[in-house]
Amino acid sequence: MNDDVRPSDVVLIVDDVPENLSMLHDALDDAGYMVLVAIDGESAIQRARQGVPNIILLDAMMPGIDGFEVCRRLKADYATQHIPIIFMTGLTETEHVVAAFDAGGTDYVAKPIKPPEVLARISSHLQRARASDQARIALDSFGQASLAITPHDGVLVWQTPLARRMLQEFFGESQGRAPQPLLVWLGRIIAARASGDEALPLSLTIDAKRLVVSVSSQTDEGEWLLMLREESDFAQIESLITAFKLTTREAEVLYWVVKGKTSRDIGDILGPSHRTVNKHLERVFEKLGVETRTAAAAKATEKMRSYAPKL
Repeated sequence: MNDDVRPSDVVLIVDDVPENLSMLHDALDDAGYMVLVAIDGESAIQRARQGVPNIILLDAMMPGIDGFEVCRRLKADYATQHIPIIFMTGLTETEHVVAAFDAGGTDYVAKPIKPPEVLARISSHLQRARASDQARIALDSFGQASLAITPHDGVLVWQTPLARRMLQEFFGESQGRAPQPLLVWLGRIIAARASGDEALPLSLTIDAKRLVVSVSSQTDEGEWLLMLREESDFAQIESLITAFKLTTREAEVLYWVVKGKTSRDIGDILGPSHRTVNKHLERVFEKLGVETRTAAAAKATEKMRSYAPKL
């Protein structure tokens, strides 16, 4: 067993040729991977959604739904879009290689398949996927709205749940690809950085809400990590709930304290008496570990700033 292989690593092989399946299954099994198989496009999509493998080996040409369409559907599905897909193809002409990457493929290997080459590619892409997953999980746990894009094809490599909600709210259903306005803006950012010019964040306003998107970093694989921030009373109150484990009412009270409102002012805004507001404040002080309104406001302000990406 390869020392780099984890017992939980699952590989899905998709090929309509039994001999290919058998050869790859034996090689991967010997290397310590858990192996799933599918012999057509429909079953491949079903197995990927049910088993959520760590990586997929996908035959490009199959009867019925071909590998390119399978890849597009998996990349359009939030549950499977993060899975690296390596195409297996005898079609090494440029247009077929381009089609594989346009569909969302991570890499390709040419047939006839050489198991040592496949194992090396899988190991390399799994290491990158783990690093990406660790970053994604960390951002998820802190309630960050973040996503990663490959700008040449617009594929959303991954996105945190909060980022997905914001994209749907401001742009509509993404189908696994970045909205066109976001891609156009990112192209300008890349060009500006290349020429040393200032790169301004994207700002989009809908009703009383404003979405601000900024670039965080670029990975070695060419993916761009973007941070999204929703500017509205509701978004900032949500950040206080997440940061301090407050109830909605406690977070609302704290939010208006940050805005400099008195207990009586807050009562007028939210409805309860100023005495009830003060009782909420007492619980807020306890949860924040502070004793005064000034200290609570300072701590809340610091936390709200930390939830927004630096522009």
